[in-house]
Amino acid sequence: MIVCPFCNTENFEGVDLCDDCGQPLCDTALPPPSNEVEKGLLQDRVSVLSPKPPLTVKPSTPVADVLKLMVEQKIGCVVVTDGPKPLGIFSERDALRKLNVNAVAFGSQPVSNFMTPNPQTLVANAKIAYAVQRMDLGGYRHLPVVGDHGELLGIISARDIINYLTAKMTAK
Repeated sequence: MIVCPFCNTENFEGVDLCDDCGQPLCDTALPPPSNEVEKGLLQDRVSVLSPKPPLTVKPSTPVADVLKLMVEQKIGCVVVTDGPKPLGIFSERDALRKLNVNAVAFGSQPVSNFMTPNPQTLVANAKIAYAVQRMDLGGYRHLPVVGDHGELLGIISARDIINYLTAKMTAK
């Protein structure tokens, strides 16, 4: 029998989801968390980070307008959409790597020429540990959060995760 780490229900060996709460049992082979931070990373969901509404732009938006918007709004990225699903993401890193000193010369070109297409996304019920892993492996500082059908719901940043970890470490 496998005991669900979320609700303590006993489940038959080999099942993928808890019969009682529906949570995945794929990480039951992991050693038990040794502290509240580890426990939170393995149990809490991305939704507890309160993903912020992302700033979105159309693929045809001139990159100069996007840069101006990012500076005015004091944000590190915009999500490029043409409908409910993200098509790409344009971040400070894209500006530095792809525009660099030629930003003025490229200013009238569409942001779609410089965005990172098909960005990695997360569903709101993904574990925070998965968000950390995806950000680490991909070198991302922002991840769009999507619904079950791929529709854009929000965005999380590395800062959101740092704030979450800080709160977990200082909680009494």
